[in-house]
Amino acid sequence: MASDFVVAFVATSNLAEAKKIAEKVVEEKLAACVNIIPTVQSVYRWQGAVESATESKLIIKTTRPMVESLIETISGLHSYDVCEVTVLPIISGNVDYLNWVIENVG
Repeated sequence: MASDFVVAFVATSNLAEAKKIAEKVVEEKLAACVNIIPTVQSVYRWQGAVESATESKLIIKTTRPMVESLIETISGLHSYDVCEVTVLPIISGNVDYLNWVIENVG
């Protein structure tokens, strides 16, 4: 059962953008829940230079069939030229919680 569930991570430029994306993907039933970490410090390479930025981070709980639509929606709302959407499988979890995810996605 757990193999049907995934968690996606998204870095956003700020808290307002994080909230906008989180609300949209939950409203559209692309995700059951989104946690927002208001402030993270990111260090990354962009156009050949090492950069540093303060960002907000989304942790999105959803199901594998929603991933394509989730990525498309986030990409359309995101301010970055290349936005992070990384998706990892959930290998196990509280069955009651996973059932709640199913009830609230799709």
